[in-house]
Amino acid sequence: MPTIIRPAQPADAPGIALVHTWSWQETYRDLIPDDLLDRMTSEEARERRETGWARTTSAGKTLVYVADQGGQIVAFASAGAPRDHPGYDTELYTLYSLRRVQGHGLGRALLQTVARATGAAGANNMALWVLSSNPTRQWYARQGATEAGEKTEDGLHEIRMVWNDLSSLTAAH
Repeated sequence: MPTIIRPAQPADAPGIALVHTWSWQETYRDLIPDDLLDRMTSEEARERRETGWARTTSAGKTLVYVADQGGQIVAFASAGAPRDHPGYDTELYTLYSLRRVQGHGLGRALLQTVARATGAAGANNMALWVLSSNPTRQWYARQGATEAGEKTEDGLHEIRMVWNDLSSLTAAH
């Protein structure tokens, strides 16, 4: 089934929230405490995420892209102004996909789309936080990110991954 990478619309909020919640269940089990994961993936959390994604996509201040397979959101990414990455122009806030579509190039396509969009808006570099124990950390490194700092917050150890030159992401692979 063909997949379309496109800007998210407010009507995509339920699909984004579902992917957000399910991907947390699929990715973070055994990486973060069960009680935290259960709170972050409960039905109430999914509803809060749906409301939040509807607000975010309506406001237009954050770039949000979805991978749409036949009308179903299977992955998404978002980026915007850096929250705690001094010296970086943009932050990759989220990049999540359902496990069943991982390994098909959707994450790379979303990452490249975000890099092109933020680059077109004037960004030269990008950063994100990833759990140190998350296997996705190695995936980001394969996409050209390097480690540039760390923090521990609420008992979770995170690594800052950065692209010092967004053009490395937007070049064809």
